Amino acid sequence: MAGTILLVEDEEDIATLVKAYLERDGFRVVWASKGVDGLLALEQQEVRLAILDLQLPDADGLDLCRAIREQSRLPIVILTARDEEVDRITGLELGADDYVPKPFSPRELVARVRAVLRRAEPAPVEEPATLGDVVVDREAHAVTVGGSPVELTAKEFDLLAYFAEHAGIVLSRDRLLDRVWGLAFPGGTRTVDVHVAQLRKKLARPELIRTVRGSGYKAVGR
Repeated sequence: MAGTILLVEDEEDIATLVKAYLERDGFRVVWASKGVDGLLALEQQEVRLAILDLQLPDADGLDLCRAIREQSRLPIVILTARDEEVDRITGLELGADDYVPKPFSPRELVARVRAVLRRAEPAPVEEPATLGDVVVDREAHAVTVGGSPVELTAKEFDLLAYFAEHAGIVLSRDRLLDRVWGLAFPGGTRTVDVHVAQLRKKLARPELIRTVRGSGYKAVGR
């Protein structure tokens, strides 16, 4: 189950269609046909995202959007036939994360819901990679050797991180040039050799990055 979506929509045929597509994609859908029922559902359910119509029988969807945003950072997608520029701007300014006008493609709506959820979810914390007593922390952009910090240039850091994350794998110079510098880099594979030499010197652990004759390099832990 991908989580619960709150759908506030007064037109039953549209609600049924949206619910079917979301459930097909693994979501659980709580449907409310009135704004007051939508707010009540938020109090009673653990909801990942709300889809709001603007034209509700008991409330303006923009007011509902405002009320939700005053309470939480819950992702909100507005789904409505009101496609005036002022409505779109107002909805986004009130804190809506996306605005889908009717008529709409159910598949596109599901894709937009997925995209909004991806943006809303916190990025996973990357665990530091290690090579022996060398620790490479991408989150902190820091390297330590035996617990002591080592200063590297930005490209030296990127190269070391790639080695640490692919330890035990023989990496050709062309692959390293592609993944660390990018295909457009004009320096050629000699650049890789120069940076490997610098890493060996700065880390004082030359045995951690081995030369594989005729193939490239391989990072190993001790």
